[in-house]
Amino acid sequence: MLKFRGSRMVWIGLLAIVVACFVGACDKNAGNKAPVTDAPKRKGIIAATCLTLSNPFFKTIQDAMVDEAAKEGFEVVYVSGDHDVRKQASQIEDFIVKKVAAIAINPCQSDAIAEPIKKANEAGIPVFTFDIKCKDPAAKVVSHIGTNNFQGGQLAAQAMIEAIGETGGKVAVLDFRAVESCQERVRGFKDVLARYNASRVDGKIDIVAELPGDGQKEKGFKVTEDLIQSQPGLAGIFAINDPSALGAVAALEKAGKQDLIPVIGFDGQDEGRVAIHEGKIYADPIQFPEQIGRRTIQAIMDHLAGKEVPSDQPIDSALYRKSDADKEFGSRP
Repeated sequence: MLKFRGSRMVWIGLLAIVVACFVGACDKNAGNKAPVTDAPKRKGIIAATCLTLSNPFFKTIQDAMVDEAAKEGFEVVYVSGDHDVRKQASQIEDFIVKKVAAIAINPCQSDAIAEPIKKANEAGIPVFTFDIKCKDPAAKVVSHIGTNNFQGGQLAAQAMIEAIGETGGKVAVLDFRAVESCQERVRGFKDVLARYNASRVDGKIDIVAELPGDGQKEKGFKVTEDLIQSQPGLAGIFAINDPSALGAVAALEKAGKQDLIPVIGFDGQDEGRVAIHEGKIYADPIQFPEQIGRRTIQAIMDHLAGKEVPSDQPIDSALYRKSDADKEFGSRP
């Protein structure tokens, strides 16, 4: 009995030594590892809805928003309204339910978006608009960040005057009347042409048609086909964005009139700038979507921090001609 008890004590002692060595080794290895820390917590969600993600302009804004918000520890949820104000209204209601920190809206319609904005106001969620404004002053928007579209329209008219020259002629506008930004572009375009015509006896530039291109390539193509038939003496076309301008170009090419009727676009998207380089579009007042995206997030951050934010933050456009495209892409032989 005594011998068994002694053997048992020896085994217990050996086991204690093994356990001690194992624990020591673990402690030593633990010193070589990075300390365990909690992952940084997300500060909140900024929700955004845009007119359409089929237009690269809005994808550039999305990328800029996501990057800028990440610097501040915020996540951006960015969705497409797909030109459907009812769908966009539903998206905003979903943002409200999720109690997001702020909502940024690029309205599908400048008038109809007011009611969803008012619902966000009632929920105490700050609302910002980008690129396209809400026209109802009863819908509270903290700040609008977007292109100075009136000034851009003025640049488009200057480009049309350059393209047509002293002879003047009849021009058409492919518009998008549902959105305020495009209305402003047309207003700026008309403003310069009115002053230009007032200073001349002949060689005036007259707008003979305003047709709904709705900012889409397919519609731009269709209405330009109709224009070619209804206005045989057409001297130029102003389209309120690059997709509708490219649709107009395609229709002119189909009719063999691409060298007779200059097209002025708007935006400065990659495809539009290439078309300018190739001589298919005469010029574009270009926008700066990355600036729009970043400044929208910066305005939201300032507001959430209790800082005063300007109610309107316009960003001037710049006229982009073939000489600019040649510098970017290289001169054609």
